[in-house]
Amino acid sequence: MLELIFPAFLVASGLVLASVITSALAFRFGAPLLLVFLGIGLLAGEDGLGITYDDANSAYLIGSLALAIILFDSGFDTKLRSFRQAAAPAITLATLGVALTAGLVGVAARYAFGLPWLEAFLIGAIVGSTDAAAVFFLLRVGGITIRDHVRSTLEVESGSNDPIAIFLTLMLLGLILAGGSQQNLWDEIVEGFVMQIGLGVVMGIAGGYAIVAAANRITLEGALYPIGVISTAICLFGLVGMLGGSGFLAVYVAGLVAGNSRITGHAGLRRFLEGLTWIAQISMFLTLGLFATPSQFLDIAVPAIAIALALTFVCRPLAVWLCLLPFGYQRNETAFISWVGLRGAVSILLGIIPLAEGFENGQLLFNTAYIIVLTSLLVQGWTIRPMARWLGLIIPPRIGPVERVALDLPGRSDHELLVYRVVNESPVLQGERLPRWARPSLVVRDGRSMRYQYAGHLKPNDLVYIFVAPQYVRLLDRLFASPKKLSEDDAEFFGRFTLDPKKPLSALVDAYDLRSVPERYLSHSLADFMVQRLGGTAEVGDRVKCGEVELIVRDVRADGQIGEIGLAIDQTDGQAQIPLFVSGEEIWGWFKQKAREARSGGK
Repeated sequence: MLELIFPAFLVASGLVLASVITSALAFRFGAPLLLVFLGIGLLAGEDGLGITYDDANSAYLIGSLALAIILFDSGFDTKLRSFRQAAAPAITLATLGVALTAGLVGVAARYAFGLPWLEAFLIGAIVGSTDAAAVFFLLRVGGITIRDHVRSTLEVESGSNDPIAIFLTLMLLGLILAGGSQQNLWDEIVEGFVMQIGLGVVMGIAGGYAIVAAANRITLEGALYPIGVISTAICLFGLVGMLGGSGFLAVYVAGLVAGNSRITGHAGLRRFLEGLTWIAQISMFLTLGLFATPSQFLDIAVPAIAIALALTFVCRPLAVWLCLLPFGYQRNETAFISWVGLRGAVSILLGIIPLAEGFENGQLLFNTAYIIVLTSLLVQGWTIRPMARWLGLIIPPRIGPVERVALDLPGRSDHELLVYRVVNESPVLQGERLPRWARPSLVVRDGRSMRYQYAGHLKPNDLVYIFVAPQYVRLLDRLFASPKKLSEDDAEFFGRFTLDPKKPLSALVDAYDLRSVPERYLSHSLADFMVQRLGGTAEVGDRVKCGEVELIVRDVRADGQIGEIGLAIDQTDGQAQIPLFVSGEEIWGWFKQKAREARSGGK
């Protein structure tokens, strides 16, 4: 046994190193990195280099631990404001959407494989949820900047939809193994669902506040804070799972609470979690790649791919459209949300459960789930950015590149310490003054440090140390950013005309003869009208229809108020118009139009 230790370390570290090196090529060619990690595991496995790994229990253990880390990091990096904005539609997708998707996929699996209904629905439950690792990676690391409420909807959905998929999988598997003869079935279903969700949310909130309280009160060596935080999160994951709740939901909620609280060493913790999440993703996908046997895929490839295509082009879009009807999403937004329904590690992990339970058709279910995941990553993962661009959802950057780094301050400080590198032609070199709320303390020039008051005019490549409240960071970014000219694409996205947010809506209505705008809004300012229609918050890139034109948020001030509004007269210019995914607002408008026609015809 001892002689195997060094070869095992060599192989394991070599696979991780290969994944890291290959990631550079993946970034260059636009390939989804998670597919690359999975592919390396497959190449090294039984049908590749010959590494045999068939322990279902350890594979599920490694995958679950990695997913818990990824979900905690996902919650930690999600802003509470974004969560509130997207909570209702995202949670609807994470519950009703998963159930609808599982049911529709079950119908497809029934006719593709000829399986009994319960086993067909079990396949649907296994692949019913989107994968948090895949979605968060492609939206955050993949360089895609889309409208805030669309991104938030996808992130919150992917972070919270695992419990219902796990619950449906375990429930259906239990029914099959029990021969469908369980008593009080619906009572057990409701009780199990409430336990999973209820305990996950409640203990996640409590655990998040406990993590923050402990980090702020216990004095540790600086490097031990992030280790203590992630260890506590994993303890929470295990405890909630032992009590019958959803540990995955609990760690996501705990991360959301901790990330939006004043916690000691926030910047260091963020960097630690970023590196740890990469290790978790690589380990999880390599393990799941090693566990599979691709030679077994050939016998079921055609029906499994057919199910994957049905999931991508029919089941997921239909479920998303039905769930988002009440929430006022535009057609292109609904189309993009339905497209970013990537399947990943969660589906493979759930496919392992029937194998671990000794289910007769367990290998068929696992292989089918694996092929569906591969197809999803190949078809959807490779096309996320082109799809977002085609649908007109990518937000052009409003400022150029910024070089800065955040430094930790001890305790629960109300300010952050930022270090900016002054770049050529940035506003601070063109005479723009630092605002009063910014507190510059130090300038480092040519290796020499000096107080800001004695530094004189800033010069290119100066490092400026500034204390600033967190809500003002993005305003400082503009002062230190490289200049950016408004391109033709930017003008198409933000509108070719600029409006004053304080102007009354009635002036716009009169100027463009917008007869379809309800009278109750005419006394509002343009900003108030947009905020009200957007549900109370506005982000850069948000759009609101105003009769025959469209208002676009160009800029948002530090206090959350709209600072600049763009006007688009030709709403179809520069973006695709999806004939499907009719919004609830459009359906309601159609019914009102028909009612008016009926009344006028009756007269």
